[in-house]
Amino acid sequence: MVAKILERTAGGILLFIAVGMTVHTPLTLWLGLQFPDYELFIKAWKEVLMGIALALIVVIAVRLRMAATLLGDRVVQLCLVFAGLHFLMIAAFQNGLDMAGAGLLIDLRYVLYFVLAYMYMTLFPLWRRLFVAALLGGAVVILGFALAQLFLLPRDVLAHIGYSKATIAPYLTVDENPAYVRINSFLRGPNPLGAYATIIIGVLTALLMRWKLTARGVALAAVGLLAAGLALNASYSRSSMIGAIAAIAFIVIVSVTPTVRRYVLIGGASALVVAVALTAAFRHAPFVANVIFHDNPTTGAHIDSNTGHAESLQDGFDRMIRQPFGAGIGSTGSASLIGEQPVIIENQYLFIAHEVGWMGLGIWLWLFGEIVRRLWHRRQSALALGVLGSGVGLAIIGVLLPVWADDTVSIVWWGLAGVAISHWKIEDSKGKRK
Repeated sequence: MVAKILERTAGGILLFIAVGMTVHTPLTLWLGLQFPDYELFIKAWKEVLMGIALALIVVIAVRLRMAATLLGDRVVQLCLVFAGLHFLMIAAFQNGLDMAGAGLLIDLRYVLYFVLAYMYMTLFPLWRRLFVAALLGGAVVILGFALAQLFLLPRDVLAHIGYSKATIAPYLTVDENPAYVRINSFLRGPNPLGAYATIIIGVLTALLMRWKLTARGVALAAVGLLAAGLALNASYSRSSMIGAIAAIAFIVIVSVTPTVRRYVLIGGASALVVAVALTAAFRHAPFVANVIFHDNPTTGAHIDSNTGHAESLQDGFDRMIRQPFGAGIGSTGSASLIGEQPVIIENQYLFIAHEVGWMGLGIWLWLFGEIVRRLWHRRQSALALGVLGSGVGLAIIGVLLPVWADDTVSIVWWGLAGVAISHWKIEDSKGKRK
């Protein structure tokens, strides 16, 4: 009886987080404005629940005599080392409790959710379908609202619940050009929406390539892909568009036979050449100039995003070279806005290096690489292939954006990754027990 209570409580908490992330941003923003004294607690609801779930899963693992097995797993060990380094950095740099606390949540929440999902699915694999449904089910709400923003609702509809320049802008434009409105849906901005759409596009593409779907299933997947594509397009996120294309290309190339793969590669290379040629030929067309090159002399932006990205990358790289041990937790991103010297680095890898140095970046890359390796070995699974393909896309997006800083994007992808590889500890790709 106690074992069932522990199992259902821990699983229920993780499912609640997965579902709650769908409307997390607008709901916590509105509640924070209604109860400003409890704003930090409201924003940290998921991290608090993760802490409770961690305690429960540890108790369950001990009761089932699985604690040593889980702790002996390489991916769990890397998560623990990465988290431990963060706490050492807090003691070493002492950037202030507020900055360090905010930075700690941003840096570790997705890693914690990943390891919780991974351990729980290893212990209770029958919950896998429910978890996948919860993590992907939110796409109906997020993409549905994105379509409503695109076709039905006024552009500033989110302003009615507290969105503003002081909190989260209800919408953005391409370099302040009002002709190109960038929507948010229920995420923190257009770029996170583009990254989220990349995840959905990757998983749905894998389902179409791997599963023997009925006509109804194919139709539903096609509708989902159309909705995700429209949301991606309305985000005007160039990095996400590149990431989504890379995800689709990767999944298709992996899925087809070697003979077909040759023609796919030739066709893809030809399409790329044609696309580059057409882009160059129509360099000064309004859409190409604004959306692709962000180059319009009539725009109201003082500094276009191309210049901003370049300067941010240069600054981040210079800081990484000068600071091999990093600058401490909370020293960059939104956490640094709490302090007197905010630093914005628009690159996920330089972001990590700035927080925890070269060693921290190396550990993170090792962890991500280990997850990718396990997903690759399970690529016959539609879920694993979709998560792997979208992970390739998100890794590309991370070159131009701190893609894992957005909690919805990071928790959804890393949660799915934890579910997808959770059986790896039982047997390897040759069927031998590890």
